[in-house]
Amino acid sequence: MLGRMQDWPLLVPRLIDHAARAHGAREIVSETVEGGIHRCNWADIRDRSVRLAQALARLGVKESDRVATLAWNGYRHLEAWFGIAGLGAVVHTVNPRLFADQIAYIANHAEDQVLLLDLTFLPLVEQLAPKLSSVSHYVLMTDRAHMPVSSSIAGLLCYEELIASEDGDFAWASLDENAPAALCYTSGTTGNPKGVLYSHRSTMLHAWCACMADTLAIGSLSVILPVVPMYHANAWGIPYSAAMTGAKLVFTGPLFDAPTLHRLIIDEYVTMTAAVPTLWLAMLDFLENSGLGLGRLDTVVIGGAAAPRMMIDAFQRKYGIRVNHAWGMTETSPLGSIGTPHALANDQDPEARLDRQCKQGRSIFGVEMKITDENGGIMPHDGCAAGNLNIRGPWVVDTYFNSTTGSALDEEGWFDTGDIATIDALGFMQITDRAKDVIKSGGEWISSIALENEVLAHWAIAGAAVIGLPHPQWDERPLMLLIRKLGAEVAAEDILDFLEPRVARWWLPDEILFVDALPHTATGKINKRALREQYQGRNFA
Repeated sequence: MLGRMQDWPLLVPRLIDHAARAHGAREIVSETVEGGIHRCNWADIRDRSVRLAQALARLGVKESDRVATLAWNGYRHLEAWFGIAGLGAVVHTVNPRLFADQIAYIANHAEDQVLLLDLTFLPLVEQLAPKLSSVSHYVLMTDRAHMPVSSSIAGLLCYEELIASEDGDFAWASLDENAPAALCYTSGTTGNPKGVLYSHRSTMLHAWCACMADTLAIGSLSVILPVVPMYHANAWGIPYSAAMTGAKLVFTGPLFDAPTLHRLIIDEYVTMTAAVPTLWLAMLDFLENSGLGLGRLDTVVIGGAAAPRMMIDAFQRKYGIRVNHAWGMTETSPLGSIGTPHALANDQDPEARLDRQCKQGRSIFGVEMKITDENGGIMPHDGCAAGNLNIRGPWVVDTYFNSTTGSALDEEGWFDTGDIATIDALGFMQITDRAKDVIKSGGEWISSIALENEVLAHWAIAGAAVIGLPHPQWDERPLMLLIRKLGAEVAAEDILDFLEPRVARWWLPDEILFVDALPHTATGKINKRALREQYQGRNFA
């Protein structure tokens, strides 16, 4: 027997339809690449997203085709999300911080049909275009006045002209709720980036959960500044939740400096914002030097890296702003846990509460967590035992896109995150180590293995190891340890020159040391734990 209730599929276009119908006049504010602020509202976003879907259909985009975006946070990027999903296609958000060859790899792996790009990224795309085998159309997300006089990309299309050429007489695609809606790739820390294909259903469930009071507490009164990029794990799903509730969105465009963020927070009456710790350390420094406050801002959500205790304490004690630590990954859509208050922990003293806030939070409804030992045995949630962090839920990855290796889950449906963590009796999880020795810098991952492989291509290098060391601004930065070949003369500057065209600039090590030998484990692998212990006092200043 089934329930006797109405049923309709959970589809992303329903979000923008609701936002336009119930909250149509609510503002969307964007700093633009062209300069200045653009103001529109949810009704405008809905109208333009429909016309974009209509235009993409005329370009030949079909259901399940991938349409890539290479863009900052802004109103055009927002309407692209809804227009592409409404057509039944898949919005593939491309992270411009990846190395150029990685961008080419993921665009080809995704078989992107159309690429929408902001003006900032035109030189990059002109460089990459000859390598992008599946892209048929390039659309520059600007108006005619800002189109380049010439470009090496033949037939470069103007976004605003595409929008203006359509009448909006277009119906959203009729889809199964398990149809794909969005595609994000991992940072490729242990090989090529892997694609995570979100469904309409998983996206809607994630958006619902994010609105809950115990998660991000997003509502119609919220004014949200999502500094976290839309190209990185879908801006933590915030744009979807904002549409669900009619919240006001404030976008920073290409600007991330503290004075600009502060101006937007004050002028637009921002109540909540979300970003990696690096940006909030810069903001804290700006506030302390300027003597200014943060207006109506009451909540800062921090994820992507561990938030320093002193920063959490300063925001709360000096500025009265709640700091909620969050954790997730591309494979979790991305929210997995958040450090909102727990009723049974509220009677603790301030220092104990701060201790909990420094953890990565407790799992939200829809995400189950466990920690296991090396044999798969379940470990106690006592806040002390550390083990492999495993998760499962309706917005956690099952199988990577176009994967040849099958499911990413174990036989019981658990996904191994690759992180080592503890979980306490109240469910608060804390990452204690990373199983694959990746380095987290400014909320982004750097692959120690990839750096080692690149530098070993240098003629003078016989051995290499890269480890992450603490950094006061970026959380971690790479230290590179090298063994010269016998008789070879090479300096650190030579190595940096060699690496610069091979990896993303922000991957370059902060320090290079030449050593006579590297420690190895019993299985012949470099013992990075021993290296971290050896160099633990060598923190970057």
